[in-house]
Amino acid sequence: MSNYFTRPDGPPAYSPAYTEPAPGRTIHGHPEFQSLRNGYRRFAAVSTALAVGGFLLYVLLSNFAPGIMNQPLAGHVTLGLALGLGQFAVMGVTAWRYVRRMRTHFDPVARGLRAQLDQRRPGQHRSAEQAGVPRSTRGNRTW
Repeated sequence: MSNYFTRPDGPPAYSPAYTEPAPGRTIHGHPEFQSLRNGYRRFAAVSTALAVGGFLLYVLLSNFAPGIMNQPLAGHVTLGLALGLGQFAVMGVTAWRYVRRMRTHFDPVARGLRAQLDQRRPGQHRSAEQAGVPRSTRGNRTW
């Protein structure tokens, strides 16, 4: 069988035969990695649903219940204006919860998995100090 295939809009392209995954890809089969990935996806889905749901509720109330949204709260401030400004608070809380959750639940597990992977393959990875990259004093990687 040929390794070439033809695209309808261009010249033939080369498709290499399947090869075994690189040794660094073995982390994807690790149970802790699977748990980490599933937990992240679950957290991201719930956070996204809550944030988008809040925005959608605001838009639907604005469109289909203008009488409710025009209820005065204090002076010229209406319920609709208060809920609209509340969307900034919702996004701020969502971002804060995301960062907090990553730092407390996901980052330590990811660091542990990275350390396990580096122990399995000593000599293949150089540390940041050996590579001449200054070490960051913060909890995340430097650019």
